Amino acid sequence: VQLVESGGGLVQPGGSLRLSCAASGFTFSSYRMSWYRQAPGKDRELVAHISSTGAYRNYADSVKGRFTISRDNAKNTVYLQMNSLKPEDTAVYYCYFVRGTNYSYWGQGTQVTVSS
Repeated sequence: VQLVESGGGLVQPGGSLRLSCAASGFTFSSYRMSWYRQAPGKDRELVAHISSTGAYRNYADSVKGRFTISRDNAKNTVYLQMNSLKPEDTAVYYCYFVRGTNYSYWGQGTQVTVSS
């Protein structure tokens, strides 16, 4: 199993970024996928998740209306479109999923820095 995030970087407040997470080694279309983030000195927190078909999506209150999670099961990829970025969105963003009751998987993370 491999999750590889990309798309992070430095952006000014109010700007946009699109994160991608390329998955391999499992049946991607069968699993709910999530994005988490961790800011310096803070706990890792859930940003958004999307059901296996993409029909259901949920977001943290802090990103509702600004971020959109989506997936392309043909490409085994989940995305996070981030608009109207704020300095408090600065964090390492991780892709995540759980298989069964005992197995959870994280990507290596991609850094997002929002600063002028």
